[in-house]
Amino acid sequence: MKFTHDVIVIGGGAAGLTAAGGCALFGLKVALIEARKMGGECLNDGCVPSKALIAAAKRAAEANEATRYGITLEPPKVEWAGVHKHIHDAIAAIAPHDSEERFEEMGCEVFRDWAQVTGPQSVEVAWRTLTAPRIVIATGSKAALPPIEGLADVPYLTNENLFDIDELPQHLVIVGGGVIGMEMAQAFRRLGSAVTVVEPGELMGRDDPDSVAVVRETLEDEGVRFVKGLAKSVEGEAGAIRLHTPEETIEGSHLLIATGRKANCTGFGLEEIGVEMDRNGIKVDDRRRTSVKGIYAIGDCRDGPRLTHVSGYEGSNVALEITLGLPAKVDWSALPWCTYTDPEVAQIGMTEAEARERHGDKVTVVKETFHDNERALAEGADKGHLKLVLKGKKVLGASIVGKNAGELLLPFAQAITGKSSTFALGSAIIAYPTRSEISKAAAFSAWEPTVFGKVPKWWAQTLAKLRRKLA
Repeated sequence: MKFTHDVIVIGGGAAGLTAAGGCALFGLKVALIEARKMGGECLNDGCVPSKALIAAAKRAAEANEATRYGITLEPPKVEWAGVHKHIHDAIAAIAPHDSEERFEEMGCEVFRDWAQVTGPQSVEVAWRTLTAPRIVIATGSKAALPPIEGLADVPYLTNENLFDIDELPQHLVIVGGGVIGMEMAQAFRRLGSAVTVVEPGELMGRDDPDSVAVVRETLEDEGVRFVKGLAKSVEGEAGAIRLHTPEETIEGSHLLIATGRKANCTGFGLEEIGVEMDRNGIKVDDRRRTSVKGIYAIGDCRDGPRLTHVSGYEGSNVALEITLGLPAKVDWSALPWCTYTDPEVAQIGMTEAEARERHGDKVTVVKETFHDNERALAEGADKGHLKLVLKGKKVLGASIVGKNAGELLLPFAQAITGKSSTFALGSAIIAYPTRSEISKAAAFSAWEPTVFGKVPKWWAQTLAKLRRKLA
């Protein structure tokens, strides 16, 4: 069979762009297909706009602390039009990195239309039939909608339209206490909205409860209200929404649904050619291969962790496998993630609960607080801690809550994967004063019982006696 391309990539988000760009840079003939905006969810209605909004909210929060460090600030004046512009300026600044033109320069043939997979090696797009020995599905995800009675009849927001609203919500009611819900709750509260978060389960349920407790207390101090209950029904109109739980009715001006993501994998002809689906996405093995030979699925469209850096990682793996024939299995043992509240919550590897469930009493935990970190004390931002989860001296995971917590994950990624160790980290020379010193302190604490144990003490005392005799 004569192929039009070496590989066809469907989806121009983080996963698809990484895979397509990697294959093109190796000289393969690549077809890259994206019907909507290049850059996908992360650039257009996910990571980039949300972090831009959080940055604006942080400026307002700083100004709201009228007098601090001996400096008096004027109360903030929030102009939503300016915040909106900042968000979209950030998107525009980053967009060229993900643009059609950039990937054409890399050597990709870019198609801006919907794709239909018609066979294990064929795709129809823009009235053309493309063929290739390898197809990569990277169609991403969309907001998951909970079964709330009346939801379809009222105006509601998801991350896909939240950043396009033309006014600051007077009272934002958020259904969902996960990453998106918590980040947006704090951001909009800091900008001046009243905020209520409705969540039937635990807030930020995949994170360490000790870390989450610090964030919840902070948000409550800032005025965010939490309601533990199931959102049963909703009614109303623009500017006047009434959300009903079994316990109470919550009235607000805007409703944000933040109950997770759902794989976007239907409507592309995949099931018709035999691609198997899992509970929430395309079924893949640890090399991201689907049930149909030659077809891969990466990023949010397959069942598994949904994070931008995971999409990039999988895109790189698949590009290496397609271009160089190097089988690349995913490894989640050092999977990191971060929630960009203030303070941030960062996690890598196992939480304490996950480790104890798997390894029982073989698990030990070392905890260092930012109250003992001199940079944190000097900045007046000493809220939070670092929890190191160990089996012997092996790092299984780390949970951090505090200012810039996500920046402190790297050494533990190396320790978990065996590219470093707690001994190496504990004996490293780290610039003073920095927040990174808390990582060294935790790593040293893991070795403290050994370093100052019976044998080292005996040896030190023996040497001291010998020196006294020889002096």
